[in-house]
Amino acid sequence: MPNKDGKNFLCFLPKVEKAKAGKPVTHQNTSGMIVESEKRIKLKTPDELLEVLKDRCFIRQEGWWSYEFCYQKKLRQLHVEDEKVVQEFVLGVYDEEATAAFNQNLSDISTLKDPRSKDAAQRYHAHQYTNGTLCDLTNHPRETEVRFVCSEPRAMISSITELSTCKYALTIQCPMLCKHPLFQEERPVWHTINCNVLPKDYKDTKVEDAHITMIMDLEDQSSYDSKE
Repeated sequence: MPNKDGKNFLCFLPKVEKAKAGKPVTHQNTSGMIVESEKRIKLKTPDELLEVLKDRCFIRQEGWWSYEFCYQKKLRQLHVEDEKVVQEFVLGVYDEEATAAFNQNLSDISTLKDPRSKDAAQRYHAHQYTNGTLCDLTNHPRETEVRFVCSEPRAMISSITELSTCKYALTIQCPMLCKHPLFQEERPVWHTINCNVLPKDYKDTKVEDAHITMIMDLEDQSSYDSKE
């Protein structure tokens, strides 16, 4: 194959190992291997890794509203003027029982994915915030699912979305969660293709041979030879 300068190369594709079923061999950073390794190495749970967020609050400004999230406390929607809160809605208070019940019902945490994430494979750990300010439209308290995702370089609110009337999803980027392999993004496996420069005479010979063999059948080749 030629490069942009017209030099020809002979390239060798890497051999990819195949499993017995004909599928590629499973590589690292997969859930099965991680679960297997947890039997030998005790990893910290997501909540243990997130303990560093205790007593911390985060603020995100979106137009008219500001959102203040305090870890394992509450989430507020605020409008501030002259450094004074003039309008406030509580979008939920941390609910330990609802959070425990929600995560206990998950058969495999690796299947829980953020539908709003740019990378659909990115996993998250969820906390439930309930009993917020009463919603006029539903006559029920506002509630929020707070989703913690593995993301560098610092902890911050990345987005907030109203999933349905007065029910929200808040996404928090957390570098500390990246210490748990289950929450790291699956990365594609890259293979190296090795190429060697071909001499000029090799190029001319091979191109001519390939032209005759690939394009012409026996009758055409005889006709071509007689013209020569």
